[in-house]
Amino acid sequence: MKTLTLLRHAKSSWDDPVARDFDRPLNAKGRRAAEMIGRHMKAEGFTFDHVLASPAIRVIETLDEVWSGYGRTLEPVWNRALYLASAATLLDLVQALPDDADHVLMVGHNPGLEDLVLDLTLDGELRERVEDKYPTATVAQMTLPVDRWAEARAHSAALVAFIRPRDLDPTLGPDTP
Repeated sequence: MKTLTLLRHAKSSWDDPVARDFDRPLNAKGRRAAEMIGRHMKAEGFTFDHVLASPAIRVIETLDEVWSGYGRTLEPVWNRALYLASAATLLDLVQALPDDADHVLMVGHNPGLEDLVLDLTLDGELRERVEDKYPTATVAQMTLPVDRWAEARAHSAALVAFIRPRDLDPTLGPDTP
């Protein structure tokens, strides 16, 4: 049995005049949300023995805040292939994970992360919430009935957690006009 946790980067700033999308930083709300998600993952006993992350600035800053809340820093393997990757590319990366890693955290971007959850999981209430929306700084955790990551297949995983920042603090939900 393997556990795959997907974390979408936190809310980024569109006010920052960066030249490339890759370089966009988090905004204040995103920083708060990421730190709170880190605290929640720690409180719920989420553990990781491997972290794979996009090297985009907003992902790096998301992880900095998550680790602040989690109370422990885990060094990720940075992989540019995660930047705006499709679900198919993400599945290739999952299938290439080291088999000695049982609890993996993958940090990246939408729509790839959302599509990967929908591709891997079986129907259920949590999956319907993912179909509705996979907001920034949201965590989806799945268990896969495999011994080797290369055996990961569509519609085989159980979605065991789907945590949005607004579930923990309503002020971290969508801005209202």
